[in-house]
Amino acid sequence: MKRDCFGLHPRNDVEQQMSKLESTEFYISKRIGRAIMDYKMLSEGDKIAVAVSGGKDSLALLRILNDRRGFVPIKYSLVAVHIDLGYPKSCAEILIKHFKKIGVDYHIEKVDTLKKTKPKDINCFWCSWNRRKALFEASDKLGCTKIALGHHMDDIVETMLLNLFFQGEISAMVPKQELFKGKITLIRPLAYVEEYMIKRFAKEEKIPHQTCMCPNSVTSNRTKMGRIIHQIKKTCPDVKKNIFRSVKRVKHDYLL
Repeated sequence: MKRDCFGLHPRNDVEQQMSKLESTEFYISKRIGRAIMDYKMLSEGDKIAVAVSGGKDSLALLRILNDRRGFVPIKYSLVAVHIDLGYPKSCAEILIKHFKKIGVDYHIEKVDTLKKTKPKDINCFWCSWNRRKALFEASDKLGCTKIALGHHMDDIVETMLLNLFFQGEISAMVPKQELFKGKITLIRPLAYVEEYMIKRFAKEEKIPHQTCMCPNSVTSNRTKMGRIIHQIKKTCPDVKKNIFRSVKRVKHDYLL
């Protein structure tokens, strides 16, 4: 059987195998596959660290990437990596049970930065920076070539608005990003998936997820962007898709 330019079998074969999945997982898996193809996210033999926070997005991504290993032509391995910053009500034990249940390798990285930080200094940037640093270090120790993050279309759109409103620049999360001269590559396979589908999948599959434990999550600027998008969606149902697509449709002749 002939393969396409990415070394993959024709999509019909893959979709035939995907048809065995339940409807919501089929929908998400199909869009993950499209993002992987469009951005050449995976290569044969990749060892992927899936960053699992304990939330629905990363757990859904882990589950679907694991399920896809059964029918996609590219062979890759997974290891779930959870960074425990020391927040109250740690979900590490719940996650370990879940990892064992679905049969994936896992690594829990405990760091003590929270003990050295005053509550008033904790914000989204602080949390993200410390998690990302620990994630990079853990992935390197585990010999992973790729790190899969659970950011979906809503996250990418909100980030674009955050950068526009608060940084005065036009930029967003990219679905694939090489760091440290290619030593580590970040991939976001959920880039084409809207959050509401992930919520539906997590509910249907009874995935044991938790909400963000950060006390500032409700008042964060990202949450405000989500509210703005929700308000605009009432008069423009395609607002998220339009913002997402706009990054690929830049008219340079009409920029300063």
